[in-house]
Amino acid sequence: VQLQASGGGLVQAGGSLILSCAASGRTVSQYTVDWFRQAPGKEREFVAGIVGIGTRTYYTNSVKDRFTVSRDNAKNSVYLQMNSLKPEDTGIYYCAARSNTLPSIRAADFGSWGQGTLVTVSS
Repeated sequence: VQLQASGGGLVQAGGSLILSCAASGRTVSQYTVDWFRQAPGKEREFVAGIVGIGTRTYYTNSVKDRFTVSRDNAKNSVYLQMNSLKPEDTGIYYCAARSNTLPSIRAADFGSWGQGTLVTVSS
């Protein structure tokens, strides 16, 4: 499956953004899709995920109650709704897919990656 992430931009603290991850080549509903982010000078970290063939979602603690991951099977896409953004949410956001339908927060478990979209949150 090929992935293309979009929707990043510059937003003030407290604002919202929605990121999109458009899939092609395969049906995204059959894949577990995660969002990761990488801040300047830091390692890539897990943000949120949604399992394949299901609706179970999971989040890192720092974004719980602020971010929501969802999937639109008709559009073959996965989304990350980000609310109450903080400067520490700044980074390049990547979507990634794995054919295993089990959840995972390990980047090494994901074989397909989008190109990343930059989110900058100003204070």
